[in-house]
Amino acid sequence: MTHLLATEHYLQATGVFKLTWLLLVLPLIGAAVLLLGGKRTDKWGHIFATAMAGASFVFGVILFFALKGRAGNSRAITETLYHWIPVNGFSVDAGLLLDQLSGVFVLLITGVGTLIHIYSMGYMSHDPGRRRFFGYLNLFLASMLLLVLGNSFLGLYVGWEMVGLSSYLLIQFWVAKPSAATAANKAFYFNRVGDVGLAIAIMLMFSTVGSTSYEKVFGAAGTTLTKGTLTALGLLLLLGACGKSGQFPLQGWLPDAMEGPTPVSALIHAATMVTAGVYLICRAHPIFDGSQTARTVVLIVGVITLLYGCVIGCAYDDIKKVFAYSTVSQIGYMFVAVGLGPAGYAIGIMHLLAHGFFKAGLFLGAGSVMHAMNDTVDARRFGGLWKVMPITWVTTGLGYLAIIGFPGLSGFFTKDKIIEAAFDKGGTSGALLGTATLLGAGLTAFYMTRIFVMTFHGKRRWLKEFHPHESPKAMTIPMIILSIGSVFAGGLFVYGGSVQHWLEPALGKSAEVGAHTISPVILTILTLVVVLGGVSGGFFLYERRAVPVFQPSQVTAFTRAARSNLYTDRANETLFMRPGQWLTRMLVFVDNSVIDGGVRGLAAGIGGLSGRMRRTQTGYVRSYALSMLGGAVLIAGALLLVRIG
Repeated sequence: MTHLLATEHYLQATGVFKLTWLLLVLPLIGAAVLLLGGKRTDKWGHIFATAMAGASFVFGVILFFALKGRAGNSRAITETLYHWIPVNGFSVDAGLLLDQLSGVFVLLITGVGTLIHIYSMGYMSHDPGRRRFFGYLNLFLASMLLLVLGNSFLGLYVGWEMVGLSSYLLIQFWVAKPSAATAANKAFYFNRVGDVGLAIAIMLMFSTVGSTSYEKVFGAAGTTLTKGTLTALGLLLLLGACGKSGQFPLQGWLPDAMEGPTPVSALIHAATMVTAGVYLICRAHPIFDGSQTARTVVLIVGVITLLYGCVIGCAYDDIKKVFAYSTVSQIGYMFVAVGLGPAGYAIGIMHLLAHGFFKAGLFLGAGSVMHAMNDTVDARRFGGLWKVMPITWVTTGLGYLAIIGFPGLSGFFTKDKIIEAAFDKGGTSGALLGTATLLGAGLTAFYMTRIFVMTFHGKRRWLKEFHPHESPKAMTIPMIILSIGSVFAGGLFVYGGSVQHWLEPALGKSAEVGAHTISPVILTILTLVVVLGGVSGGFFLYERRAVPVFQPSQVTAFTRAARSNLYTDRANETLFMRPGQWLTRMLVFVDNSVIDGGVRGLAAGIGGLSGRMRRTQTGYVRSYALSMLGGAVLIAGALLLVRIG
């Protein structure tokens, strides 16, 4: 302990915080070298990119311990890099903010990101575009780090847009595959809707506060900004968060993003993109604390989304899509937590961190299965894989147990705390929230048991040309490390309220301690009973009964609705896409026929009139003399009539 304290004091004395920018620059260098270096980097580019990600993680750990060595109220370090936008009446510095909140995100992003880089070295070993893929991965890490380290909403927005670009490039990595290109476009469009909300919020901040820096905006949130303005800001920020985190009504892109390589899915769902929305709400908590309306909408969005993901997850046989919908649902849990305000901010972050371990492990496990089964994702074609892929079975199994909340594993500590906080809200709203989160726990246990049993247990259903085998060490070692996190991370986070105390200066004091609506012991037992019911249903339906190799066409209306994503895509097309198309066509018609037609009609009229007038110019003197005589006669006649009158 003495040695550790001495190390922390040394790190502070060396001014290590002035090098915070290295967190961003290291993966950015990797991206630049690989994407600009061309084929000359093909042989070693993946190693270089992984080394840059690992170096960023190591430096993140150093910064974390340096931050830990400071007093709790002085752990917010702001470093101004340069004056970015110095104009009359508006000034923005390009700066970084390293505090308790951004510090834990740095460790999650770089730590899990590095493991995914290592895994990708095995998974993408034979892909001809491997260099480009690793370049995109490094760009993704740098973008997400900028998002969480920016010290203003404008700096966050730059990282926000770079994350969107990186995800687009990675989802459509196999661009020759039409479904991948379509999925990337869908992600791009959905995120643009959310990004508009964030952009308008930033404009509103400038118009009302005169700045976009966290310090000034949050200072004004507690003093000069009205409740109406805070509500507008909260709802606009929520729209941006829904886009990035795949929450209702902008959740449609997230499952389709599975068309990219599996390491991309793990990175998006565990450590980077989908966590951005939760980060945004927590970072902007002074705004949400000032508007009960905005927090209530966050709660509603979270509840709808967590149940939506659970219901659809019960109907899919695609192992990656089931895990994707579980992400939609788990992020919904986090939105419920942060929507509870001070009672839930830290709890939401704890679940986000634990989720980073077990969700990355689940996706890497799915990638290992695909690697062994010729990229097949249909779990009806699996079965009995535990005998030939024991490491994948154990590591994926631990992730499965963690997400369903098996006692002692990560999800048991973090997700159950969200259920407890939901009931503790009290009143009718607390009962509804608690019941919804409890129902979600049971459904999660059912569909995760279903997909796990279909994949690893029961009879072997794979085709004769498949020869499943365990993945190479480059893939299994990251899976083993993540499975360790799936087991122990949650317990470490809640032990003695460690994460809550750590985050207190950044998010405020947690209000969860106090009177409980339901005794925590009774609620834990009730939750375990519900989870056991879900596990039992999934086990007896898909382990004891034969799993059909082909999906039956005669199914219930509920199953058809779930397979159609509860018709949300159809609703989005009907309510937004088609009216947008009609509006576009109408505007094109107005532009072509009315605006351009009016301009062209005026030009044609003037041209026609001038052409007819030109004919009066014959060039003969006698014609002009006759015209002059006629004009004189008309004038004389007019004067004569005036005199007579």
